[in-house]
Amino acid sequence: MSTEVAFDVPSFINSRPTGITQYGIVLLCGLVMFLDGFDTQAISYMAPSIANEWGLTKQLLGPIFSSALTGLMVGYLLVSPVSDSFGHRKLVIISTFAFALLTFVTGHATNVTELIALRFLTGIALGSVVPSAIALTTEFSPARLRATFVLAIYAGFSLGFVAAGAVAAWAIPEYGWRSMLWIGGAAPMVVAILALMFLPESMDFLIRTKAQPEAVWRVVRRVDGALPVEGPTQFITEAAERRSAVASLFSAGRAAGTLVIWIVFMLNLAEFYALQSWLPSMLTNAGHSLNTVALATSMTTVGGIVAAFAVGPAMDRIGPYGSLATVYLSGVLFVVLFGYMIDNPNWTMVATAFCAGFCISGGQKSVIALAAIFYPTAIRSTGVGWALGVGRLGGIGGPLLIGALLAYHLTAQQILYLAGIPMLLAGLLIILLGRWYGRSTKGES
Repeated sequence: MSTEVAFDVPSFINSRPTGITQYGIVLLCGLVMFLDGFDTQAISYMAPSIANEWGLTKQLLGPIFSSALTGLMVGYLLVSPVSDSFGHRKLVIISTFAFALLTFVTGHATNVTELIALRFLTGIALGSVVPSAIALTTEFSPARLRATFVLAIYAGFSLGFVAAGAVAAWAIPEYGWRSMLWIGGAAPMVVAILALMFLPESMDFLIRTKAQPEAVWRVVRRVDGALPVEGPTQFITEAAERRSAVASLFSAGRAAGTLVIWIVFMLNLAEFYALQSWLPSMLTNAGHSLNTVALATSMTTVGGIVAAFAVGPAMDRIGPYGSLATVYLSGVLFVVLFGYMIDNPNWTMVATAFCAGFCISGGQKSVIALAAIFYPTAIRSTGVGWALGVGRLGGIGGPLLIGALLAYHLTAQQILYLAGIPMLLAGLLIILLGRWYGRSTKGES
């Protein structure tokens, strides 16, 4: 009978200083998120040139925009659960390669049908990679830095939004709209190669699939190279439940928490996409110049990026539920204040746009980190993927609701006053979630 003490992987990660391997995972996964944001926003800049070249009406641009977003939902809901049984590393690499190839092929599209189909497939690849990247980052992060690292990689998504505009301003006038696809295809190909070379597989996945102990130990030693070459033959990780990953989201007392997280995702994404879609029009109608409109709209994105580096440490040090609830409840104040300031001098309006973006875009990044903390390692990719997928329903409904309110001749100021309601509901739901689960998620790996 063996007396060997099993090696506790979660305790090992939590007890060691953060090393180059963990920072490398954050960097690679952050680059994946950056490319996701770049691709999502790039089509908006390409669309006028595509419409001009192919003689398309504005109505035909809608399906082009929505095809990749629909694909994202499919990737989140149907493909992300595969990651928990197939391996996060494999899915990140395969999905990134697929995203790169599909982007290149899209550059050869000759009609709307081909473009919509290719954008849909590209969206599936993008939706597949995001939950796995978040799950890998979370697993290799010590508990004291978990939310910080997840928020850091998701800031890459917002940076990709910003980069798409900068690249488009240079590339499209000089080389045409297809140049965005050449750039958008080459970059993920490089990242996929780097991931193939340097990204480690999930230790939890290796242990659960009964990989050779030597394979698990090689990954452990990448985290701490001072460990001996010869390692243990037994390892401890979180117990996986004997049911499908999606069903596990509702087991072990998680049903209420899962439903609340889904509702918060829908509320936050409805607010986020409504703001992104309608803010330029509302500011223009309020009489602001094009430069002011562009500045205020970009400030909502910048606010979200700044939030990633402020809220993450707060979630780790103070607590995830209280920190996120504070962001949402502050968002009520700043969204309403933004509505009050929308007709005021430029600098005050831009400042409140930044604060509103801090809470709305920053809240979206933060609730993703909360979902990654809430679900155990074995179903983390599925939990995050399904929350993102279901949340897309809010992303679809938010802009439609604003359009309906505008049809009733509500002013931009009145709409922004009403926009404080989803933030209030989200904040109260997070407080409720903290009361139910606050203690049980502390220290969870």
